[in-house]
Order: sequence, then C-alpha cells, then structure tokens
Amino acid sequence: MENRIPNELPERVMVSSLSEVERAAFYRKTYAHVAGGVLAFVLFEYLLLQSDTVINFMLSMTQGYKWLLLLGGFMLATNYAEGLALKTTDRNMQYLAYGIYIFFEAVIFIPMIYIAVKYMDSGSEILNQAAIVTLALFTGLSAAVLLTKTDFSFLKTGLTIGFFVAIGLIIAGTIFGFDLGLWFSVAMCLLAGGSILYQTSNLVNKYSVDQYVPAALGLFASLMLLFWYILRIFMSRD
Repeated sequence: MENRIPNELPERVMVSSLSEVERAAFYRKTYAHVAGGVLAFVLFEYLLLQSDTVINFMLSMTQGYKWLLLLGGFMLATNYAEGLALKTTDRNMQYLAYGIYIFFEAVIFIPMIYIAVKYMDSGSEILNQAAIVTLALFTGLSAAVLLTKTDFSFLKTGLTIGFFVAIGLIIAGTIFGFDLGLWFSVAMCLLAGGSILYQTSNLVNKYSVDQYVPAALGLFASLMLLFWYILRIFMSRD
C-alpha cells in the first residue's frame, strides 16, 4: 500500500547533489537557453523596429515621468515573469515566462538601439562592438565561477543595496533633470558583472535539476543589464 500523499510534490533534486557529469549537462542546457534567449531578443528587436508606431510610442515614453512609468511597468512585468518561472514546475509555463521576459527586454531597448542606428554615423559598428564586449565579459565571468567553483552567494546583499541605490539615482535624475553620466554607466557595468557572478554561482546552489529555464532567465537578465550599460558607454563616445 502506498504511504505517499496523492497530491504530494516530488522531492526536488538540487544541482548541488549531482555528479560532475550531470552538472555539466545542466550547465549546457542552461547556457543553450541563454543563447536561445539572445537570438529571440534579436528577432523581437528586429520585428519591433519595423513598426514606426512602436518606435514613435517608445521614443515618446523616454521623456520625464513617462520614462519612470515605463521602467515601473518593465520591472513589474519582468518580476512577474521571473516569479512565474521559479514557482512553476510546468515546462511550458517556464518557457512562457522566459518569452515574456525576453519580449519586454526587447521593448525597453527600442529607443536606445533606434537612436544608435538612426542618428549615429557608426551606429551599427557601435552595436557590434558593445555586443562583442558584453559577450566576452559574460563568458569570462561565467567561466571564472564554473572553473574555480567559487560561491558568490555572499554578493546578494551588496547587489540588492546597489540596485536600490541605482533605482533611486535614476528616479532622481529623471525628476530633477540631471544626466547620471559616464561613471554611473561604469558603476552599473560593475553591478551587472557582480550579478553575473551571483547568478552563475546560483546554478549549483539555488536551482533543481529541472530548473534550467529559470536559471537561464536569471543569467539572461544579468547579461542584458550589462549590454545596456556597455552600449550606453559606447554611445557616449560617439
């Protein structure tokens, strides 16, 4: 006779309990989904930039309090997607959450990519350079964690404080009309780098064996944050 409760959830198998070979398989799945997310982002961005209506709307939302409303909506949507991906065990729902996140990342990037391509002489070159630097840094930071097996979970508190400070500065800059400047972008790149270290460390310490989609979402979010501010730095040089 079965003693198990009918609606009892199966016990989660954490990545930390797996063998080295099984961990490597989890890493491959996770990074394959990160790569897939990047390709989906490029596709979404291309399609969105074909619509003058979408472009004009997004450009209109970059002014004053509208930008704060847009950022607030972006944060709500992405937090919902991240929460959904982590809470559900349904693979289809995890993919839906990941797709929602990628789509909203593509939306928030529209004004900056449009300005880079349309109004800068070397816009395409800037995008390529920023993408190469971002991918190189992301690969290097991820490899450093996976090869050294260092636990960067201690970064959580510092990253949380850093992100709240950054949000406060963005709000203040929008309300009072001052430019946060190059050094803010540099600081945000450092913060994004710390987030990549933390998220990569979480591959072993936080996720179960069936959560490679949520793991990819966390890494993708940090990757896109790094790309945003590296692109801002490159654009400020033009």
